[in-house]
Amino acid sequence: MDSQIRILIADDHELYLEGIKGFFMNNEVYHIVGEASNGEELVRKAKTLDPHVILTDLRMPLLEGSLAIEKIIQWKPSVKCVVLTNYENDVSIIEALEAGAIGYITKNMPKSELFTALEQVCKGYPYYCRTTNTKMIRLLGRSHFNPYKYEQSIVFSELELKIVHMICLEKTNEEIAKILCLSRRTIENNRAQIYKKMQVKTSAGVAIYALKQGLFSFDE
Repeated sequence: MDSQIRILIADDHELYLEGIKGFFMNNEVYHIVGEASNGEELVRKAKTLDPHVILTDLRMPLLEGSLAIEKIIQWKPSVKCVVLTNYENDVSIIEALEAGAIGYITKNMPKSELFTALEQVCKGYPYYCRTTNTKMIRLLGRSHFNPYKYEQSIVFSELELKIVHMICLEKTNEEIAKILCLSRRTIENNRAQIYKKMQVKTSAGVAIYALKQGLFSFDE
């Protein structure tokens, strides 16, 4: 990979594009190599500019974002496509992930989350925005999207599995500590270890990993 990570951004709103580009001013790691205002232009520029990462809206003229992602991934599977969306529970996010996107974040995310997501996907791991709720997790659990199907099984302790189960049920560290009669610090330490083992950054990441790997089911 080059010394800088090349990024292509796509959105049909010029002001939003300008705002995103502002996040990368004087950044030594990430470099914006181009922008697109519709899906067809995105596919064309992806092939000419050869970016490492694509940040794209889903609802664009001429070609929907999910279809553009599918075409780009067919051309070059190693491209990391991240969805930028205003709709946290939109089924189009599922379509984009099934088409080959590796993660998604909302357009009102803080700058810090954008760079957390970029760091994660550049390592080859999926990223799910911090505001992902149970409805979206259920949709993802039932979808064909599964970035973990070829991963080797990870061994979790009995305590870690109990904590994973409660994270999936949206329990806080305080609630988990009370249920298990353990200190909050113990729960925090084990939670950090779970995140590290799963290579996730959010509780949604834990839940989706657990669903896809058969560690949890909402039907239990």
